[in-house]
Amino acid sequence: MEKLKAIYKKYAVVFSLLFTFFIIALFHFTRLSGLKLYPAVVNFSIFMIFFSSLFANETVIQKFARMAEGELHPKVRVYTKNLTYLWCVFLFVQFALSVWTIFLPDRVWMIYNGCVSYILLGVFFAVEYIFRIFFKRKHNI
Repeated sequence: MEKLKAIYKKYAVVFSLLFTFFIIALFHFTRLSGLKLYPAVVNFSIFMIFFSSLFANETVIQKFARMAEGELHPKVRVYTKNLTYLWCVFLFVQFALSVWTIFLPDRVWMIYNGCVSYILLGVFFAVEYIFRIFFKRKHNI
C-alpha cells in the first residue's frame, strides 16, 4: 500500500496532465459537444476524490462518519475503508459508462446521464444504507 501511495504522489501531476491532454485531443479529433463531456468530468472528479482519499490517513467516508458519529469504532473504520473501495468501483463504472454514451446517439446519452445514472446512484446508496443498518445492529455499534 505504501508503494501505491508513493507512486500516486509521485505521478499525480502526470495523471492530471494526461487526462487534460486526452480531453483536448478528444475535442480536437472529434465533433463532440462540451456539454456531453460534463457528466464524465464530474464522475471522474468525484472518483478521484474518493480514490485519492484511500491513500490518506482517513478516507472521505471515514471523515463523514466521524463528523456524524464522533470517534469511530475500529470495525467501523474497516467498514468505511472497504466502502470507499466499493464507491471507487461504482464511480469509475459510472465514469466509463458516461464516456461510452458520448459516442452513442444523443437520445441514449440523455437517457443514461439524465436519468439512469441517478437511479443507479440512488439504488447504490439505498442498498449501502440498509446494509449499514444491519452492520451496526450485528456489531452493536
